[in-house]
Amino acid sequence: MEKPCVAVLFGGRSSEHGISCVTASGVLEAIDRDSWDVIAVGITTDGRWTLASDDPDLWRIDGGELPKVSGDGETVLLPACAGERTWRIERSGGRLETLAEVDVVFPLLHGPWGEDGTIQGALELVDVRYVGAGVLASALGMDKEFTKIIFRAVGLPVTREVVLRSLEEARTRREEIEALSLPVFVKPARAGSSMGVSRVASWDAIDSALADALKHDAKVIIEEGILGREIECAALEAPDGVRISQPGEIVTEGGHTFYDYDAKYFDEEAVTLTCPVDLPEAVVETVRDYARRAFLAIGGEGLARVDTFVRPDGSVVVNEINTMPGFTPFSMYPRMWLVEGLDYPALVEVLLRTALDRPVGLR
Repeated sequence: MEKPCVAVLFGGRSSEHGISCVTASGVLEAIDRDSWDVIAVGITTDGRWTLASDDPDLWRIDGGELPKVSGDGETVLLPACAGERTWRIERSGGRLETLAEVDVVFPLLHGPWGEDGTIQGALELVDVRYVGAGVLASALGMDKEFTKIIFRAVGLPVTREVVLRSLEEARTRREEIEALSLPVFVKPARAGSSMGVSRVASWDAIDSALADALKHDAKVIIEEGILGREIECAALEAPDGVRISQPGEIVTEGGHTFYDYDAKYFDEEAVTLTCPVDLPEAVVETVRDYARRAFLAIGGEGLARVDTFVRPDGSVVVNEINTMPGFTPFSMYPRMWLVEGLDYPALVEVLLRTALDRPVGLR
């Protein structure tokens, strides 16, 4: 029988371009080539879709440097209209050739212009099946302001916050900001991988943190710090329904005051990932219940990681949801499923088969 074809899509225009490439390395290595035909499509930092190598080794971190889609490959073109499966490449002189009949896309893009519903919308326009959340769920999960609005609407506890769009606005709302308890976390409202995130322990440092966050997004969110443990759960849409993993915990050392960008990708020795966690059973079940409710509240599909805080008194606060979480073999999301008996290649297979079985059209 003809094998289905998966297009692994990675790179992109956001500041998380390199992280996306590293994620693609893990997925490209894990896909069973006896069951799937694979094409790799890299999106350059200026947004051009190119035919990339499907060799996983080319997309790993090398010497402390993140990989990057060079743009040397031929331009890849989506189907011309809904109902077609044919993807094409543009050769020199503008000559078009058939690349593949694509059945499903695995979009491994992190951050804006990818994880936020934009890529999902492009694929929806031509009825291409894809792994993960749809347009609305992706947009809601990406925008921390609207994530909180949805979570509050379904009764999930979240941190207090102030949303800003400029340094000038921060100065006029200083009293409101300082009503939050120190420390606070200053974040781009629509970014990931801890890009532009600062922990602020003194109000004297707030302007510098805001300026850094505004480099990544025109909208910034200031959240109160929570004294507690950072506990995460993985959500997975499978044929038998939504599954929620046992919670995992992140503990940082070596000078990292939180799970920042360097700790996530360049200082593995400073990070301890534990799953399952040492918590009372009632607290574990609350975390898992909140994770399920958060996934369903935004209309999640495919996969997501839900981040929570557990206070010393055992109460749980939902921090955020990531609809395309870190997905290297060493990331927290696949490691939590490994504890459940689902290894990385099997997890990739579940995600691909679930997406392949989903009807095309409005989700």
